[in-house]
Amino acid sequence: MTSALPRSRRLARKAALAFAALVAAAAAAAGALGWTGAAFAQTTTITVAANGDDANPGTLASPLKTIQAAVDKATPGTVIQIRGGTYAPSINVRVNANGTASAPITMRAYGTEKVVIDGENMPYTPGAVGSSIPRADRGALHVEGDYWRFEGLEIVHGPYGIFAVDANNNVYDRLITRDNYESGLHIQGASANNRIVNLDAYGNRDPRKNGESADGLAIKEGSGTGNTVIGARLWNNSDDGFDAWEFLSPIRIEDAAAWGNGYNHWNLPDYAGDGNGFKMGGGDVDPPANHVVVNSMAWKNSAHGFTDNGNPGSLQISRSTAWKNGKTGFDFDSSTSKLTANLAVNNAAPVALGASTGSGNSWDIKSSWVDADLANTGTSVVTGARAADGSIASTNFLVPENYPNLGATFV
Repeated sequence: MTSALPRSRRLARKAALAFAALVAAAAAAAGALGWTGAAFAQTTTITVAANGDDANPGTLASPLKTIQAAVDKATPGTVIQIRGGTYAPSINVRVNANGTASAPITMRAYGTEKVVIDGENMPYTPGAVGSSIPRADRGALHVEGDYWRFEGLEIVHGPYGIFAVDANNNVYDRLITRDNYESGLHIQGASANNRIVNLDAYGNRDPRKNGESADGLAIKEGSGTGNTVIGARLWNNSDDGFDAWEFLSPIRIEDAAAWGNGYNHWNLPDYAGDGNGFKMGGGDVDPPANHVVVNSMAWKNSAHGFTDNGNPGSLQISRSTAWKNGKTGFDFDSSTSKLTANLAVNNAAPVALGASTGSGNSWDIKSSWVDADLANTGTSVVTGARAADGSIASTNFLVPENYPNLGATFV
């Protein structure tokens, strides 16, 4: 079915959403993004290629062989460009140097070539059941540096895909983190002003914890303001799509989607994956953190679509959609959150509010919503190829026929 909304109103709605998101993002991440999009100072370019040699100078004609050799040579303003191919080192790539606000260090694929960092040969792939992974070994790409940009890379089969700790002012742009033995992208510790843009994180699982820990994207167990997630797709991970467990500072998520998380695709014994689309906090003491979610979707997760998970803070959840989740669409009965213009359809329960409040949500409009109320329930566009700019492709998936300003939209 196609949307019955006139084209002029659809365009107006899209423009309003885009403007609102831009203003809110700027306010939420002021200072964090002041250098993003600026004219960076570039000091040198280092090229890496699978047929290179680390004794080479690292030029395009005479490239280095290993990514680590390039990282070790990088200084503020350096661009590390990696030629297409699969790089499978026996230990992880460790990023410890810092760029600067005006001269970040960039690691990116060369042109449109496909670069895969494969961690299968690294230790802890997987770790033994019940074991822990030493901090330095976490992540096929281990990041402790500030002011880095990681662009257009695919990270697979690692002990975590990317593990960043005490890492600030970094950009993770158009990355794929899949089939790792822990979370796809994990940010922890004193980490502020990081920006995750158009991430695809899927198929991540953790045999050492029976599926209990591997999320698509985790920003957890730490603090730091200005962390922003835009356009992420998080699916078929053993634990949650997104996890903010014990992160003490506000995180902003917008234009994101999480689906199919929490199912045991790997036949792990004693399976313990949680299966929330967006887990917005929680902890052994349940610390408060005022996270924000805007224009995002969660569907067919084994547990909740969106949940405060015990977070007693004041979260803001707006223009988001929960569809066919195994538990509650919007579970915010431990917090004093504000929910506005959200849509819940065909979940086990639509909402659990507790002391939370809101207005203009689907449950405020009418008590029963069914698939027939939606313009389109076909997932193929939103789960398929991204648009040329890396964003989620345009679709009227899960947009209500008669309430076009309700819930999320990728139109």
